Order: sequence, then C-alpha cells, then structure tokens
Amino acid sequence: MAQLSNQLLEQIVEDSLPYASDGEVRPVIPMYDDTKKDVLGVTVWTGEEYFHAGKTDLYVPMQSTAKIVTLMLALNDFGKKRVFDMVGMEPMGDFFNSIGQLERHQTEKPFNPMINAGAIATAALVKGGSVEERFERFMTFIRQITGNPDLVMSEEIYEAEKSNGARNRALAYFMQSTGAMIMPPEEALDLYFRTNAVMMCTEDFARVGHFMANEGRDPETNIRLISPEHLRTVKSIMLTSGMYNSSGQFAVEAGFPLKSGVSGAIIGAVPGRMGIGIIGPAIDAKGNSTAGGALVKSLSNELDLNMFGVIEHEL
Repeated sequence: MAQLSNQLLEQIVEDSLPYASDGEVRPVIPMYDDTKKDVLGVTVWTGEEYFHAGKTDLYVPMQSTAKIVTLMLALNDFGKKRVFDMVGMEPMGDFFNSIGQLERHQTEKPFNPMINAGAIATAALVKGGSVEERFERFMTFIRQITGNPDLVMSEEIYEAEKSNGARNRALAYFMQSTGAMIMPPEEALDLYFRTNAVMMCTEDFARVGHFMANEGRDPETNIRLISPEHLRTVKSIMLTSGMYNSSGQFAVEAGFPLKSGVSGAIIGAVPGRMGIGIIGPAIDAKGNSTAGGALVKSLSNELDLNMFGVIEHEL
C-alpha cells in the first residue's frame, strides 16, 4: 500500500488528466467553456492534514453534490420514515434527469434522492417558513460542516439554473400530480436551484466528505450534527446511487461512498479515514467527471480504500 502524500496525488492527477478528453464541459454553466476541459484538482483531508494536487483553487457550483446536504437536513427535520414515504431508496438505471422513470415504472415517487426528481422532492422536506429561510438553513449547515463561513451562492449560476430548468420543472409538476410533493413545485425548485449554485473548491468538497467519514461531527467542536442512523442512510444511498447509473461500477472499483455533480465535482467519504474533494469539469454522458472518476479509482487502489477489503495479490 502506498503512503498518502502530495507527490502521490500529483502523480495520480498526471495519470488521470488524459481521461478528460473522454468528456465534455457542460456549457450551460456560465463560467464553463473548453478552457476548463483539462482542469483537474484534488484535496484529501484526513482530519489532521491536507494533501493537495492539481488545480485546487477553482470554485465551482455544487450542482448535484448538494443533494447529500439537502438529504441530511430532510432526515434531521422529518426522520427516515417520512422522507422515504416521499422518495425511494433504490438505484435507477436511467439518466439522472429522467422523466420516463416516474411514469414507466408506475411509481408515485422518485427512485432515490440522488436523481433530480428525488432531490426536488427531498428539498420540499426541508423545514422553513419560506424558500429564503430554508436556503439560509442549508447555508448555515454547509458552512458549519466545511468550516468555511465565506461560502456563497452565485447569482449568475442560480439565474442560469432557473433559465435552463424546464426539465426539472416538468419533473416537479409531474410529481405534484402523483402526490409526491408536499409544497408548491416552484418553491421546491427554487431551493433546489439555489443549492446547486453554491460555490466550493476542492478543499470544501473534501471537508464535506470528511464530515461524513468522521461520524457527522462538527469539525470545530466535534459535536455530532446528524444521527448515526441518518448518516448511515446517506452514505448507503451515495454508494448505490451517488454516481448516477455508474454507481455500481464505482462501488466495485472504488468501494466507498461518492457523490458527483455535473460541474465535475466529486465528494468521497472513506469511513474513519478521510474526505476527498475533486474538481474535473469534463463529464461523461452520465454526468460524472471522466478524469475525476479515473482519479478516484486510482486513489482507492493505491491507498487500499475499498471498504469491502484489500485484494490479495499472488507473489
């Protein structure tokens, strides 16, 4: 097993970066164009030490990595039974923004909270008297678990989310017709669009991963902010659905909970060991960073991070 170091990360970044050519940058994100295609950065936080390599000072929108934070809030607010009365916990083979799965499978609720329909339904379960109040609770929580009080939402990206949100609106209104929404669709959508537009760097993503790897404890006070049951639920769903319809492959080849976003961000939580934050804007058709995905797999192999055991090699 290799020893974690900046030099090791730099080598893995160098080896993984060519995989960016297999992906494309998502042009609907205002700050994204082809100049971002060959960007790759990673931060690992062990709780005692940071390790960095590549481009780590770029701030990108959370996009779907925000779904795990929203799910934690919803579980804290309503508990597991209520949340999963509204959204399922099963993996799905369709794409993350699929409309067909809601009707084709004759289900009244989305498959899981990691796809867009499920995340919109989960956003409706965050307590608050208004969208602004719910979003402020989200921001308070994400600032607390990252230890970064300066995190903000990009107004430009928020407006782009709304402008390009026709498919998400279709999902929300379809769910309203089946009873899978407990608030007006536009309110749940607005919270969803806002959380997607929160800007973070690799270190922030790594801190979220470490929060989950460290039993959901506040990084400053060490006080538990989420119950063990709820944290186990979130990490389990990340493992089975966090990388969309490539989740099975990553469960086998990386072997720890991950969540990706179409900004090319990836959050990894290696229980009891470390949090991992990656940014690689070139994504594949399934919504996952191509270079970032290669990096995750290489890092798991080099450091024996797979929760399901180390592969024994014959001498």
